[in-house]
Amino acid sequence: MFDLKRKVALVTGAGSAEGIGFATSRRLLAQGAALTITSTTDRIHERAAELAGDRVFASICDLRRYDNAAKLVEQVIAHFGQIDILVNNAGMVQSGSKELLAGFDTLTQEQWDSEIELNLKTCFNVTRAAIPHMITAKYGRIVNVSSVTGPIASNPGMSAYSAAKAGMVGLTRSLALEVGKVGITVNAVAPGWIQTASSSEREIEAGRNTPLGRPGTPEEVAALIVFLCSAEASYITGQTIVVDGGNTVQEYKGAGDFV
Repeated sequence: MFDLKRKVALVTGAGSAEGIGFATSRRLLAQGAALTITSTTDRIHERAAELAGDRVFASICDLRRYDNAAKLVEQVIAHFGQIDILVNNAGMVQSGSKELLAGFDTLTQEQWDSEIELNLKTCFNVTRAAIPHMITAKYGRIVNVSSVTGPIASNPGMSAYSAAKAGMVGLTRSLALEVGKVGITVNAVAPGWIQTASSSEREIEAGRNTPLGRPGTPEEVAALIVFLCSAEASYITGQTIVVDGGNTVQEYKGAGDFV
């Protein structure tokens, strides 16, 4: 449906075979885009091998540092000559680390800084490096993978993560206003309970209590992301679109029916 031939996409946080980043990468490639994927470990080369072809380039990169992000964008330009699409999916947790759950009264400065770096600064770094190229080309699609956690809802012990993901939404809106007139759209998606390789049984059970009765899949989030990357979404910008099976619109979230 969405013709992305002659477009070049960069997807961050694509290292997990069962994650949103890799599901998005598969769909972008299937729609004709050339593709750069990145993660912090060498498993990104395994993902590239699964995708295969001369339209795929993989790079190991820690995006918490701006110079690394700038070098990554330079690699994309050197390899493909342009950058049209940016999907900021890096965040949540890095490979080999655990999700932070800490009450605000015990949260350390180091924990706070780490969550902001991982979930917000990475988005800033890559976007800041890529946006001048898009402005010059007078074309761009930026999609930030936020979360319902922060912009819309939250959970105990997740104040730092919530602040970072809410910050992504604020960045999305402000940047959309700045670059809309030069042909660049900027949107965010806010996934709810999505079943990935890192999902706990508790999270999967939470997904079963959504109106649709199940957690979502990375492919369902990826479908929305690819739409927002397409020409068909040319009049959508500054928006945050929730993908949560209706979970945040229901007041009663307990087991069984309310009535």
